[in-house]
Amino acid sequence: MPEVLVTILTPCFNSEKTIEKTLECIENQTYKNIEYIIVDGGSTDNTLNIIKQHMDKLPQDFTLISEKDNGIYDAMNKGIKLAKGQLIGIVNSDDNYEKDTVEQVVNHYCKNQYEVIYGMQRTYLDGREKAVVIYHHDFLPQQMITHPTCFVTKDTYEKFGAFDTQYHSAADYDLMLRYFKSDKIVFTPIYQVLSNFHLGGISSSQIGVRENAQVRLRHGFITKKRYYFLVMKSYLYDFFHKR
Repeated sequence: MPEVLVTILTPCFNSEKTIEKTLECIENQTYKNIEYIIVDGGSTDNTLNIIKQHMDKLPQDFTLISEKDNGIYDAMNKGIKLAKGQLIGIVNSDDNYEKDTVEQVVNHYCKNQYEVIYGMQRTYLDGREKAVVIYHHDFLPQQMITHPTCFVTKDTYEKFGAFDTQYHSAADYDLMLRYFKSDKIVFTPIYQVLSNFHLGGISSSQIGVRENAQVRLRHGFITKKRYYFLVMKSYLYDFFHKR
């Protein structure tokens, strides 16, 4: 049987300080049948020059798009539409994969038409390792799985949809809850580190907390009373920590 083609997407914008490590993690993958797509939001710093310096080391099947977009989830959706791979992974421009991430994903792929494969995530804060975590998909209504480790079949995106761009930080959670509610989609956990994730973005802010609560309410996993409690608690946190 032919090797599985895996598409990896990197959305980026003015990422000159971090993107080189992301590019290197793609170059160093032990599994080589990779299509790589970078969707740049029209960077004005040195990001594009750094990418061009790595062109001859990146996979031959490489696409670079650089144009204004409507945020990170819009960029991800653009990449998903272009992707030719049977499996699609997303690594942001301030994160990186382990060298054998794609190999592990392909080895654990159960060949379901609609499948989400995910694993363990090493989390960093201020350059120091904070935790290694995995949250089982059975508990998705209470806790998002480690989205930076997720690889999703192209057919899943085409059948059940991609990211809802009305969200600024929780479209990935909304997506996974939509998939979770379908009895046709299989979730496959891998108990090995697949991604190295750096805290500090909007998803780890109180804005992210409030959007996550909104998503859980939308999908019927919390009551309005619980939603308002979580939102109020979040605003109080902001108030007392910004004084």
